Amino acid sequence: MPPRRSYDQYCSAARALDVIGDRWTLLIVRELLAGPRRYTDLHADLPGVSTDVLASRLKDMERDGLTTRRRLPPPGAAYVYELTPRGRELLPVLQAVGAWGQAELGERRPTDAVRAHWFALPLLRGLEGQGVVEVRLDEGEFHLYVGAEDGPLYGDGPAPGEPDARLVLDVDTCTAVARGEAGLADAVRDGRVTVTGDGAIAKALRE
Repeated sequence: MPPRRSYDQYCSAARALDVIGDRWTLLIVRELLAGPRRYTDLHADLPGVSTDVLASRLKDMERDGLTTRRRLPPPGAAYVYELTPRGRELLPVLQAVGAWGQAELGERRPTDAVRAHWFALPLLRGLEGQGVVEVRLDEGEFHLYVGAEDGPLYGDGPAPGEPDARLVLDVDTCTAVARGEAGLADAVRDGRVTVTGDGAIAKALRE
């Protein structure tokens, strides 16, 4: 493996960018916040990345202690990538970058890909407490683990069990939340988000 490129600057920001500044690295972290992912799943949810670049980034991230690779037991018998504790420490970095980037979203371009779970991190910023929240959009379903300290923060599809809250909203409303144009609680009060469930999160959103 070739040596990692460096800014050669004795500065913590420069050192951080030595590790996470390459194209695709933080987006791979975004995907792995959902828990262990196979290479094929990562490639499918990172439209635009070549197989060579993805493989190279994953090797770099493993070398730098951000990810590990392990083989699932039978009958899975596939390799998965997952974040290390060091890699999970990038969550607030991603949240800060996402909050800063709200102003850059603008209108969705014809060439823009979208996945339902890409709204997970913006929605998590608007939720408090602890529990499982199921989100239903026209683009698909995903679920959030609010207040999770270890393990996945979100997952594709319906919640594995009865969630503490279910949110039904359209992509326009979710985009408004992601852009910072509307708070999640405000969208609920305006009737743009339907909330069901008996958990504390659902009750707090309906207040």
